[in-house]
Amino acid sequence: MKKSALFLSIILSLFIVFGCADKAEEKYETAQFEELQTNFTHAKKLYTTIIENYPESEYADKARERLEIIKDKK
Repeated sequence: MKKSALFLSIILSLFIVFGCADKAEEKYETAQFEELQTNFTHAKKLYTTIIENYPESEYADKARERLEIIKDKK
């Protein structure tokens, strides 16, 4: 029984981590598209959302970098 519970918790953890990464990636790609369209306000909002909602993802670091680059653009 303990092995089953441990296995299920590991599977659930992996699902949560990878599910969040997919959403973070999707938001990051959308933010990049918004930058290309010179919609910096929306891009900044998306980058901020990534940082707040997915702080442990690789995309949070990328979002911080992009925010620094576009911080003065409107």
